[in-house]
Amino acid sequence: MIATADLYDLHGENLQSLPLQLRSFGAVTQFEGPVRTVRCFQDNALVKQLLATPGDGAVLVIDGAGSLQTALMGDMIAQSAVDAGWAGVVIHGCVRDSVALRGMSLGVKALGTNPRKSAKEGLGEVDVPVEFGGVVFRPGARLYADEDGILVER
Repeated sequence: MIATADLYDLHGENLQSLPLQLRSFGAVTQFEGPVRTVRCFQDNALVKQLLATPGDGAVLVIDGAGSLQTALMGDMIAQSAVDAGWAGVVIHGCVRDSVALRGMSLGVKALGTNPRKSAKEGLGEVDVPVEFGGVVFRPGARLYADEDGILVER
């Protein structure tokens, strides 16, 4: 994968750059793929359901409204994403089981950690445009992530 800095130099304003300083949690620090999305608030039932389906190298972008109150993904859901062939997960919210996530072949970027579980009611939306940090993530747009940050096609 080409570095995000080099990609931006090549494509400039055709790419959106996420200014949020997300932390990296997975063993994979550089990942890319087409965007799939989930919008949810302190409820990870849709996240769990989607990451158990074939990922085909996609990146799941989860708009958890920036909530730090509960985790939207832990080691069991992350392992199902690895098993299903997802390239990565970008979470505008928290993860848990961060030590276990470090050993998994998955790109994971999130705001932080919280050991508290989320609700399981299935509230939210799948594959709709989501926006956070001034960046719009559209299903199907290509996302690139590495140690310098996240870029996504406009």
